[in-house]
Amino acid sequence: MADAESGIFDAWSRVSVVTVTHHSGRVIGDCARSVAPAARVVVIDNASDDDTLAIVAGLLPSATLIRNRVNRGFGAGCNQGFARVETEFALLIGPDSTIDGASLARLVAAADAFPQAGMLGPAIVAADGHIEPSHDLGLFERMAAGKRRDAGIQPEGPLSAGHLSGALLLVRMSALRAVGGFDPAIFLYYEDDDLCLRMRAGGWSLVLVPGARATHIGGGSSRINLRYHWKKYWHYGWSRLHIEAKYRSRGHAVRVGLGELARFLGKAAANALILNRAKAVRDAARFTGSAAWLLGLPAMPDLER
Repeated sequence: MADAESGIFDAWSRVSVVTVTHHSGRVIGDCARSVAPAARVVVIDNASDDDTLAIVAGLLPSATLIRNRVNRGFGAGCNQGFARVETEFALLIGPDSTIDGASLARLVAAADAFPQAGMLGPAIVAADGHIEPSHDLGLFERMAAGKRRDAGIQPEGPLSAGHLSGALLLVRMSALRAVGGFDPAIFLYYEDDDLCLRMRAGGWSLVLVPGARATHIGGGSSRINLRYHWKKYWHYGWSRLHIEAKYRSRGHAVRVGLGELARFLGKAAANALILNRAKAVRDAARFTGSAAWLLGLPAMPDLER
């Protein structure tokens, strides 16, 4: 038991926690308590107007707080946090996720065992207890494969993965500095796919460590309302085309985008006719986000408050 406790203490001493909050008061308390033993905790707050920062200050009085006056987006916020990391590893954790010390120690031990691992991820346990498929194929292979029955099957030991969930990642800082942080053009969505693609292209591997586990509430890291619903799907539309252009070609992205416009306009109209408000907003938002990318507009910086 003493050796196990010593191993956990050593693991936390090698890790700086980075988390980005935005109206996260409903969930940040459990997250903060779970990462309190870390060498350093950096919280980047994207203009929360709830009790997020009061909760953080009460539970993590020594945390480094970066207060953005406007919502700069998830990736940009993470990059601000990474700039403050001086330890060997950063633990990137969403405010709606938690991890225990034993699982953190397993991640760090795997990082030592696999020195070419740029990022490592645990098994992600959803609120209802099922395991999220965080070791899935890379983005474009996933798109081609469609829905798979085996997506939730967990390996018996560490796996070289094509993708790891951004809900929680152990990041080797030397690898991150080699490939660069998150793409600052992406405000939200696909940023973890983009970083996974660049890690692998840079010669670093992604390793799933199924013996480590983290919980992920999902959807609890921001205020849930109709405006949030709109922004979420707007960014799905914009970021999808940005990724298509970045890794395939602009011409390919334009062709995909024109198809998306026709598809989501039709779906939005059909859902409006049957008075399905939530789906009509979803499809209208994806139509608008796709149109914005095709028009050369950035990812909504002036609308994010």
